[in-house]
Amino acid sequence: MFFLVSKVLGFLIAPSNLLAAFGVVGAVLWIAGAGSLGGAVMTLSILGIAVCGLSPLANILLLPLEERFPRAPDGIAPAGIVVLGGSFDTLVAGARRDMSMTSAAERLTEIAGLARRWPEARIAFTGGSNQMVLDGATEADLAARLFESFGIAPERLVLEGKARNTVENARFVRDLVSPRPGERWLLVTSAYHMPRSMGCFRAADFAVEAWPVDYRTRGPQDAGRVFAAVSGGLGRLDVAVREWVGLVSYRMLGYVDALLPSP
Repeated sequence: MFFLVSKVLGFLIAPSNLLAAFGVVGAVLWIAGAGSLGGAVMTLSILGIAVCGLSPLANILLLPLEERFPRAPDGIAPAGIVVLGGSFDTLVAGARRDMSMTSAAERLTEIAGLARRWPEARIAFTGGSNQMVLDGATEADLAARLFESFGIAPERLVLEGKARNTVENARFVRDLVSPRPGERWLLVTSAYHMPRSMGCFRAADFAVEAWPVDYRTRGPQDAGRVFAAVSGGLGRLDVAVREWVGLVSYRMLGYVDALLPSP
């Protein structure tokens, strides 16, 4: 039920969807004869698209998330590396019989280098499918094929293919790898997603160290950087709002012990 609600809520709260919906409502009001009100709503929609798509708003919302957890020091060799799903388009991959990847692909490409740097570390991937309908593949199946192409030995891999959200990622992969006290594990995921991920792993009593990748901003200097295209700003704003709503909802449901987990 939580998975279904989260997907529906995610669609409804995406700024790009909301702004488009305002435009449609305004048009309907205009056609229905409420010209003044319809025109005002459509104007708000157009202004909202322009401001949200071109202003630095998306960067301002992403920066506190991306700057929250610095990358762990190299230190001693880890016993294992956990990488979260979200990098495959399972719908397209299932239809095309190929490894179709999303903008979060760096979560996976980073593993090629880490596997070589620490050749004894286990590689644990967790990710099932985030599609409600028309699904054709699990991320774990696709990750197995990709890691094999990296030259990673199959015996090093631990593949979890049932998790549909970050809470399940933490719980399911913990049960599979059974981390021992004192073992060092790294967590690889997008920098903006790291606070929520670390909160979930702590709640699951799985001690991991952050290894953020897939940065969307350059750093604090991007707080004033405007976008060259409306689509770029709106897309990034959707990501930022979804992550902040996820943090708030996870805190309210008790999945994490802080609104914005800290290092």
